[in-house]
Amino acid sequence: MESVDLVVIGTGWHGLVAAKTYLEVNPSAAVVVLEAESSVGGVWAKHRLYKGLKSNNLLGTYEYSDFPMDEATFGVKPGEHIPGEVLHTYFEKFAEHFGFANKVRLNSKVESAEHQQDGSWLLTIAQPGKDGKHAATTTSLETRKLIVATGMTSKAFLPDFDGQDSFQAPLFHCRNFLNYEKDLLQDGKRATIFGGTKSAWDTAYVCAVSGVQVDWIIRESGHGPTWMAPPYVTPLNKWLEKLVTTRFFTWFSPCIWGDADGYGGIRGFFHGTWLGRRIVDAFWGILGDDVVQLNGYDKHPQTKKLKPWVSPFWVASSLSIFNYPTDFFEYIRNGTIRIHIADITHLSSKTVHLSTDEALSTDALICSTGWKSTPPLKFLPEGIDRQLGLPWSPDALDKGLIKEAEKEILNRFPRLRDQPPANPKYKPLCTSAEAAAPHPFRLTRFMVPPSMINDRSIAFLGITMTINTAILAQTQALWATAYFDNKLSVASAITRPASKDMSTKDDVSQVSHLEWETALHTEFGKWRYPGGFGRRNPDFVFDAIPYVDMLLRDLGLRTHRKQGRLAEIFEPYGPEDYRGLIDEWKAGHS
Repeated sequence: MESVDLVVIGTGWHGLVAAKTYLEVNPSAAVVVLEAESSVGGVWAKHRLYKGLKSNNLLGTYEYSDFPMDEATFGVKPGEHIPGEVLHTYFEKFAEHFGFANKVRLNSKVESAEHQQDGSWLLTIAQPGKDGKHAATTTSLETRKLIVATGMTSKAFLPDFDGQDSFQAPLFHCRNFLNYEKDLLQDGKRATIFGGTKSAWDTAYVCAVSGVQVDWIIRESGHGPTWMAPPYVTPLNKWLEKLVTTRFFTWFSPCIWGDADGYGGIRGFFHGTWLGRRIVDAFWGILGDDVVQLNGYDKHPQTKKLKPWVSPFWVASSLSIFNYPTDFFEYIRNGTIRIHIADITHLSSKTVHLSTDEALSTDALICSTGWKSTPPLKFLPEGIDRQLGLPWSPDALDKGLIKEAEKEILNRFPRLRDQPPANPKYKPLCTSAEAAAPHPFRLTRFMVPPSMINDRSIAFLGITMTINTAILAQTQALWATAYFDNKLSVASAITRPASKDMSTKDDVSQVSHLEWETALHTEFGKWRYPGGFGRRNPDFVFDAIPYVDMLLRDLGLRTHRKQGRLAEIFEPYGPEDYRGLIDEWKAGHS
């Protein structure tokens, strides 16, 4: 049986840079990168690139710091969104440029990962038969270290509908749109789209520009339409992706790890005082009102239906950006896209029936209904899910500790006590663990299970959900490499008094600083981003740079990387500010 030093599962933003970083630090290591699909790229793999798909990010903010997306090579100009085909090519060239493309094994789906007594992991890998004419094969692979970088968009969640067996039309998740676009994207066809996420906006747009009549259903019992912003916002006309990485603006977001940026006093004023909170509320009010005015939601009865139901203060990565070459709202005003705030009651032959008693004739039902929380593999032995801190398992952290963490969060950030009103008609599409989770991922730094911190054998990369994917991916990759190589100080020995509410064992009256910090960080999202995915994932927008600061501090690297105090506060951070990060770290550990 083959045995290697490191296996990386997944070839999206996090998987590729994790392999590259580990090899750059450990050039003689035996590394294998496994990808279930037939091409690299994750979200940007070939089979997911339907017509017109582009990044939300503009050129310059969606690239690794040591591999710029130059115009001569990739053909994208400043101020342009990046086509999906270009991003796929970018990933291929990244692996080729850094010399590890030969370590990527495509069509290799990891079925299970079993933790061995010696700390290693035994992987069971399924590979399809050649040309579909041979039976699938199963192989085993042993690895000392394992990085799970499958991300949060690997397993599509497709709800069940009454009557779907008699629907007699395509019913599919937007992930698989490419398989149907040739037949569907024709003038005179009709499509029904279900969901209020950014992917619903994307599919509605590509259908409308192709002459397809669109009925767009947003659940009356759901969370409503997502926030969609122009690339430039606020009366100052700030580039949104740069706004959220400017230190001055990050201070307006309460953040439990925010003091890692070195400006704890200023953050304390903004979130710990009455006056500071009034200023913060004014900032978010201006930001939200600006988007509403720019989009003209209130100028037409149909566009008004797309006005979000919750303040942008409470949402995170679900805040998205318009990346369409023409006016999206014109298709709503002229009736090409019709919006229905309703639930689907059942399906019949080529018809979608709504709770408003409407019956929509259609040629396809496209579901933009999110993703399953479970990764696309099984962890063994049975019961290890809890030890790994996974959200569909029993909670790995003590209930008393979580209670204390919540108390600390609300004491530090009183604004979070006033949660947004819940939709009185809300009901989940599915209550199973695959779609919903009883608690967040319980991972130190959102990467490592605290109970296995000294094992140094597994890390989960890419469960964070932000619009600063590239910056976070490369920083997490270096942190994980240092952690695996035992060159990262993790404060597991520091203790704090245990709460009287905590169920301690053998009269132990101390809880590790590691557990306490993990409880604070993972529980924070539930209170900070109830309008996003904070109950399950580290889901944040304005909090990405402080998070990177925290990881850099762990690594012993500079957090303030600008020239001068004013630049540090008012100039936005981008991938270019982290160029040479690995060399800096290696120089300190030579």
